[in-house]
Amino acid sequence: MPRSTLLSALATALLLAGCASAPTHFYTLATPANTASAAPTGTASNARTFIEISPIALPERLARPQLVVRSAGATSATRVDILEQERWSSPFNNELRDAFASGLANRLNATDVSRNGRPTDQPVYRIAIELREFDAIPGQQVQATYGWTITRSDNSRTTACQLTLTEPVGSGIDALVLGVQRTVTGAVDGIAANVEGFKANAVTVCKS
Repeated sequence: MPRSTLLSALATALLLAGCASAPTHFYTLATPANTASAAPTGTASNARTFIEISPIALPERLARPQLVVRSAGATSATRVDILEQERWSSPFNNELRDAFASGLANRLNATDVSRNGRPTDQPVYRIAIELREFDAIPGQQVQATYGWTITRSDNSRTTACQLTLTEPVGSGIDALVLGVQRTVTGAVDGIAANVEGFKANAVTVCKS
C-alpha cells in the first residue's frame, strides 16, 4: 500500500475515532425529594388534595430533547444553538411536566390523578401551565416566564397567573440545568400558593 494511502487511511480512522468518542450527556429536571420545597402550613394544607397537570405548552423550538441555548458571545440577538450532545432525558415539554407534577405533589402533599382517573367525590385542581418565554445563556443566566391557570372541578372557579424568574448560573451545562430546575421550583411555589388560596377561599395574589 502506498505511504500516502496508508497515512490517509490512518487519518480517517483517527478522525472517526474522535467523532465516536464525543459522549452525549443526558439531563433531567427531576429534583431529589429531600431538596423539594417544604409543604405549606395552615389548616388548608391538612385536607387531602388532588391535582391534575395538563401537558406543558411551550414554543415549538423548545419541544425537543436537545438543550436550546443562546450563545453568550453571539452578535445577533436572534441566534440560538441546539446542543446535539447535551440532551434532556425526554423532550423538554415532558421533562417540565414530570418536574411540575412531582414538585406540586410534594409541595402540596397531593395526589396527582392525571393518569390514574379523577375521584368523583373530591374536588380536583386542574392546572394548565405554559412556558411563555425561555432564555438560557450558559455562564450567565436562565430566564423563564411561566403562566398557569387553575380550575377547581366542582365549581369551575378559575384563576390565572404569570411569573417571570431569573436565575444566575455558573459556567457549564450542569450549572445551566440547575438554573432551569430553580425556575421550576419557583413556579411550583407560586402555583402551590394559588392552590392553597383556592382551598382557603382566599383572594389570589399573583407576582409578575
